[in-house]
Amino acid sequence: MEPMVVEEFFGGPGPEDLLNAAAAIAQALRQFAAVEAQAAGGLRACLPGATDPGPISDIRRAKSVAQAAAEAASRAALLLEAADILAPGGTVAGLAAALATATKRAGLPPTILVPQLRAAALSLPTDDASARIAAAIRVQELAAALNA
Repeated sequence: MEPMVVEEFFGGPGPEDLLNAAAAIAQALRQFAAVEAQAAGGLRACLPGATDPGPISDIRRAKSVAQAAAEAASRAALLLEAADILAPGGTVAGLAAALATATKRAGLPPTILVPQLRAAALSLPTDDASARIAAAIRVQELAAALNA
């Protein structure tokens, strides 16, 4: 009888698991982007219109609300771009470089995505344990690459 090789059964996530994880992370990031977009829309709705009456002292409040709405919309756009980058999968180095480029285009440091990626890995909408493990591994590798 042949001896059982442990690596055949417990060698870590396979290529299909990594692709499933990439799709699940991308979906979670899209959901986060939708929340940010809703926040931006809600904040924008709070802004006074050009014809609305109000004291001039409200301009500071309106300015801070407008800035918060713009930042939420910017985060939503960045999360959507990150989801598009991660969805097809790929190497950690290639994905990290593309994510870093996207954040730099937005005028932000690459590390801004690390908490969102970790949250996405924790909130995967799947019961596939292999995909969850692959997602956790991939996010940890991406976090290390983005922090470098």
